[in-house]
Amino acid sequence: MSRKVVRASKFRHVFGQGVKADQCYDDIRISQMTWDSNFCSVNPKFVAMIVDASGGGAFLVLPLNKTGRIDMSQPTVCGHTGPVLDIEFCPHNDNIIASGSEDCSVMIWEIPEGGLVTPLKDPVVKLEGHSKRVGILSWHPTAHNVLMSAGCDNVVILWNVVCGEAMVRIDSVHPDLIYSACWNRDGSQILTSCKDKTIRVLDPRKGTVIAEKEKTHEGSRPVKAVFVSDGKILSTGFSRMSERQVALWDPKSFGEPLTLQELDTSSGVLLPFFDPDTGIVYLCGKGDSSIRYFEVTDEAPYVHYLSMYSSKESQKGMGYMPKRGLEVNKCEIARFYKLHERKCEPVVMTVPRKSDLFQDDLYPDTMGPEPSVEANEWFEGKEGQPILISLKEGFATTTKTKEFKVHKSLLKTTSAAMGHQHDNSGVRTWLHLPTCFDISVNRYCILDLAFSFKTHYNKGVKLILPWGPHLVFNEVRRSTLNFFYISSPSQFVK
Repeated sequence: MSRKVVRASKFRHVFGQGVKADQCYDDIRISQMTWDSNFCSVNPKFVAMIVDASGGGAFLVLPLNKTGRIDMSQPTVCGHTGPVLDIEFCPHNDNIIASGSEDCSVMIWEIPEGGLVTPLKDPVVKLEGHSKRVGILSWHPTAHNVLMSAGCDNVVILWNVVCGEAMVRIDSVHPDLIYSACWNRDGSQILTSCKDKTIRVLDPRKGTVIAEKEKTHEGSRPVKAVFVSDGKILSTGFSRMSERQVALWDPKSFGEPLTLQELDTSSGVLLPFFDPDTGIVYLCGKGDSSIRYFEVTDEAPYVHYLSMYSSKESQKGMGYMPKRGLEVNKCEIARFYKLHERKCEPVVMTVPRKSDLFQDDLYPDTMGPEPSVEANEWFEGKEGQPILISLKEGFATTTKTKEFKVHKSLLKTTSAAMGHQHDNSGVRTWLHLPTCFDISVNRYCILDLAFSFKTHYNKGVKLILPWGPHLVFNEVRRSTLNFFYISSPSQFVK
């Protein structure tokens, strides 16, 4: 009697879990626009969400630790004259975010430390070159200040954000609406999917087609495509009978797909998110209440179903946290920011492990925030591989944050939009803790320090933690020390 052999995988038991209610972002009016973008972008400092706005377009940018109910008067980024369709944080500077809108423009914004205190209306750079609405944005993964935009004019533009110029304009390749556009891991190729049911691999500098595959999915609904391991391509789309599909292709021999799987008959477009470190692809359907995840390997059938996270409420969009923003001590391998009708809920993907030691097999060196080349170097032909970082000690930036600089002629004052920052140094004692200080182990030691400074200086104490957030003790009494509890250092990691 033969026994069925279960494929061995360390990710077979990955499970998803929504966070507690007090760790969500509540009372947010998510945009009602019918556009198949993520509507959300996130990094280790901020989470940004496109929201409903009257008289133009706006999106909300919140510090990660600002959870709970968001006040209606919370300042927004509101410089567009039409609805915002896509937003994306720069991978090399956590304070820089790009936005594309129905007003045919792309704007670059600089978010102040700690978030907005007044509405931000003036962008650092405004990029104009599209004749119709701009719905797709993607920063170059290794070149600093290189941004790709795609619009409903069927044009892909590569921008040098430093000088605000369109360096490459790809306007003769796509005969119809562009559904998706993304880079490969080192930014040497672009992958697009189009309404003509064709996916194309492009040379980004020459704007020429390297390889293409027609009729990847027979259905008329949108197709999304991303690069996965070894240069292969994963696409999501619909069959002629409107069944949702996922397929894997080898662009070196575009013929039949390596695998083609039918999933269900839902109508929502599947947004793919690929993790190159684990080989897992997550499929998040717009309007779905679930996240499916698969492991991509070199063994047939190549795309192996792992499991599915399900919840009660459907999702209007999804943000995906970079690896350097995860909690490695909890074996967290992915974190999504799920947009509901009126809130944003973080969803954590975890590998169950008993040991508290660092799991080397789950966390290989991953892409860090340092760019490999500058924009002008890349446009001149220089390539750069991603600069990797280790997550073994938890991510801590060892290099100075890459400064965002633009040509002087493009600069616009942003001081009024940022608001006046009050100096509290005369009110509190500022106590700086070293980077190696473990808040999860030394939480009571922190309180003893606060009590000592309060007693000595007879004023409040402001603790400056190495991760960025602040703890403020205006009233510190020894009798209440034991009741102050820090549940996890993650709530203070920005």
